[in-house]
Amino acid sequence: MAGEVIVDALPYIDQGYDEPGVREAALAMVEEETRRYRPTKNYLEHLPPLNINAFETDVMKHEFERMQNRSPMEVLSMKRYELPPPPPGKMNDLAAWNESVENSSAQLEHQATRICNLDLMMEYGCEAWKSYLEVLVQLLSQAQKQVQTLRKQIQEVNWQRKSMQTQGGEKLRALEAQWVGLVSKNYEIEQACVHIEEEIHLQKSLMNKEEIVEINHVPGDEEPAVPGKSATEVMAMQMNLAENQDML
Repeated sequence: MAGEVIVDALPYIDQGYDEPGVREAALAMVEEETRRYRPTKNYLEHLPPLNINAFETDVMKHEFERMQNRSPMEVLSMKRYELPPPPPGKMNDLAAWNESVENSSAQLEHQATRICNLDLMMEYGCEAWKSYLEVLVQLLSQAQKQVQTLRKQIQEVNWQRKSMQTQGGEKLRALEAQWVGLVSKNYEIEQACVHIEEEIHLQKSLMNKEEIVEINHVPGDEEPAVPGKSATEVMAMQMNLAENQDML
């Protein structure tokens, strides 16, 4: 496939990672690839769009707007806790006094509710806190179990990778040894072929010389009829002489 990257590294088999300069070279290659890599696929497209304002209340929105506008924070109003009498101009106004009395009743009821809440907290607060802590402990136990499961899965993946790489390394070493043996045999065959070619060339040269000698050496009538050696015997002697020279 076009653009497919084949990872041929075997971290459990390869050697030389601790040599000086190897780590720096690897980091430089990673930085160069990150500069050239431009992701074209959105890996979060299956997720719904992120709504960052889902948990914002009206008070939070108002406060965020205030912070964005760099406005000062409003001072806490204590007006609801005040018990003012009617204004001086309405001291004889019955409606103004009724409003003040209703405000006092509301403040009194508010304080009574606070006291009731404090009593309930004193009675049930410890148990509620214990229940909350138990829930937290259960959540922590579940999270730890998930972490242990993930670590076990990671360890199994690492063991599988190591086993596969170890088997692959042994196969690579066997193939490398086989390749070295075949190359050595090819070299030996080439040397033997060269040696045989040299011997054939030498034999051809000797045969040519013997033919020339036989043609030029013709016995006359005055020479005695001495039985001579045939060309085959001469060639055999020359071959024996050449073999003896090679052995020496």
